[in-house]
Amino acid sequence: MVRVAFTENLQRHVSCAAKEVDADTVCGALDAIFFHCERARGYVLDEHGALRKHMVIFINGNPIEDRVTLSDAVAASDEIFVMQALSGG
Repeated sequence: MVRVAFTENLQRHVSCAAKEVDADTVCGALDAIFFHCERARGYVLDEHGALRKHMVIFINGNPIEDRVTLSDAVAASDEIFVMQALSGG
């Protein structure tokens, strides 16, 4: 099962505990999480289902490539980590 985790900072805004889910893609994993935590969907994804500009998702420490349809493949031993992107100078 794929493990999906959110930073503590995100959990201050939307309570979404780490979970293990069955999924083949980032989109499938997030859909499984959002089924139980719908409020998080609007915080992480825009109205078209794409990743919001202020969010970043990593698979095993590597940033995802597809920020629009979230089609990056995941395997059962993978960890998806969702966090806010930092910017500025």
